[in-house]
Amino acid sequence: MSDLNYYFDPVSIEAPAYNHITGQGCFPHNITVHTENNPLADLSKSKIALLGVPEGRNSPNTGTVKGPDAVRSQLYSLARIPGKARICDLGNMKQGNTFSDTLAGLADVLAYLSSAGIFPVIIGGSSSVIPALDRWLSQQKTKYTLASVDPRIDYSNDKKDPGAYNWLNSILSGGKSTMSHFINIGYQTYLNDQQVINRFLRRRSELVRIGDVRQAIYLTEPLFRDSHAAIFDISSVRQSDAPGTFSPSPNGFYGEEICLLARYAGISDNLKVFGLFDVNPDLDMRSQTSGLAAQILWFFLEGFSQKQYESPVITTANSGRFIRYHVRVTGLEDDLIFIRSNLTDRWWMEISAGGDSREYIACSHEDYARANRNEVPDRWVRAVERIRS
Repeated sequence: MSDLNYYFDPVSIEAPAYNHITGQGCFPHNITVHTENNPLADLSKSKIALLGVPEGRNSPNTGTVKGPDAVRSQLYSLARIPGKARICDLGNMKQGNTFSDTLAGLADVLAYLSSAGIFPVIIGGSSSVIPALDRWLSQQKTKYTLASVDPRIDYSNDKKDPGAYNWLNSILSGGKSTMSHFINIGYQTYLNDQQVINRFLRRRSELVRIGDVRQAIYLTEPLFRDSHAAIFDISSVRQSDAPGTFSPSPNGFYGEEICLLARYAGISDNLKVFGLFDVNPDLDMRSQTSGLAAQILWFFLEGFSQKQYESPVITTANSGRFIRYHVRVTGLEDDLIFIRSNLTDRWWMEISAGGDSREYIACSHEDYARANRNEVPDRWVRAVERIRS
């Protein structure tokens, strides 16, 4: 890929009528923007790349083609991201002649950014492009975990062409995907086919109902920490907070809750890509939905700027940074091993993957407390089933 600028149209948005934040305190102050007069010549110093994907094909939510610019306009009016995170805005990716061309182009762009050590943040556009993320991740020939914040599990038992509401079909039926684990956060039972729910439970997927999330939202942080891709569908937010989407629901996350989930995704040290999809400005009211989408992105970026890379360095040699706890639970042959970070107070479980191999699964203090009550944590059971199956 000789010049990434050829894949993108430059950023072109109207200045707001009034800015509450100006000068060095405004979001654009610490971001490099691809404009018509200033193409991006050097991305080597960038750590994060924003890329709009104005694609509405293969979706009834065709107005999403206007989503990236509507969200970007709101994002640029917010405060600058704390810290020294270097961000670039590549602009909007050019549509391919066919939808398949768009998927291929997006997969190529993601591969290029990854090879350059730049984290991609996708501003959709329709969620129908998510198979491009799978194509790129699967080309690396390593297993990955996908976390989806969505009121629906986007899979259909009917034989339909994959699109915005059944993109999981192409991932599961293609035969080339390396997705080994699927997580849905915030699904609403009455919006899903029970047969689809059962199908994913049999695959040992982690499906967390919205009521369970809201009861203890902090317990979703370990789910994001173990994920390699995180995708947010704006319809996971209740209609009163985000009306601008094709399939809103009266129930869903509050704006504050979805922003907190985005921050959890931002601090994940395993994540390789983040995407926000299905904002439709044609259905919005006074930019309410695009404004919330911008704040979701802001909280993700703020979390990213505070990221601590701990998962790669959890070893017995790092005893100064981590504390290991051995817990005996009746009925188990070996002790359960928990690891806590002295720096961030985050927890992991150490699980044998056969021989001398070990895997470290993100968990919470509640899992450790449950083991101390002589109970086997559900998270440990699910992880062992996946690793040893």
